[in-house]
Amino acid sequence: MRLTELIQSFPNPGLRGMVDIAAVAFLLYRLLLVVRGTRAAHISIGILAVAGSYVAASYLHLEALRSLLALLAPYSVIAIVVLFQSEIRRALAKLGRKRFLGANQRPAAIDEILLALAGLSRNKVGALIVMERDIGLRTFVESGVRMDCEVSRDLLLTIFQPGTALHDGAVIIQKNRIAAAGCFLPLSVNPQLSGKMGTRHRAGAGITEETDCLSLIVSEETGAIAIGDTGTLERSVTIERVDERLSQHFGGWLRGFTATTTSRPATTVAGSPETGSR
Repeated sequence: MRLTELIQSFPNPGLRGMVDIAAVAFLLYRLLLVVRGTRAAHISIGILAVAGSYVAASYLHLEALRSLLALLAPYSVIAIVVLFQSEIRRALAKLGRKRFLGANQRPAAIDEILLALAGLSRNKVGALIVMERDIGLRTFVESGVRMDCEVSRDLLLTIFQPGTALHDGAVIIQKNRIAAAGCFLPLSVNPQLSGKMGTRHRAGAGITEETDCLSLIVSEETGAIAIGDTGTLERSVTIERVDERLSQHFGGWLRGFTATTTSRPATTVAGSPETGSR
């Protein structure tokens, strides 16, 4: 059969069929993005293996195996909902975001946060800062001490000072203001996270599994900065990288950290000593 005859043998889907195929492809693509790099990816492989076993059992006439898998099939929907509850919740939350078009405004508190991270990292002071986006964090705010004050470098350094009552919890920032400190966050159970990570890092990843916030973590052992987003952690990042990720997460803006730091000579980028005392 010639190539032209082979092509002509395929049915013409028409405009409606092409739109239908494109919609299905888009949904599958979004589904892959949701499960990529998470425990859901391994669970999905297991589900496909079970489905493949059922097809193979039917083809090879293995009636005992086929009957067993068919008996479990009615409960598969409930099992999928239970296993993928965090991924389903995160996907639906993304669909329900309030902003679909346009970029968000650069929060005014960004430079203060970057300056605080530089000082915390330099002095190896453990910290966890959570920045709310579209999904509200009221439940977690109520678990801590309400503050409702402007974000400042000195206040963040004071909150996370070792020995204080609030240094072990998380600071939640809502609309350029510190909503609460000493907050308790859900811990991630993602097996892909290193077993050497402490509670602070697992909390920073766990809160991003349930909401669209961004978490900033400073290790008290090494002073390294990590960024939590959608259940994953990017570790050992620089202040410039934090500024870039904040830009990507909250919308495009002109980077202003350099201009801000030059106007405040007492503080420099993480890794450099302070030229003055506070």
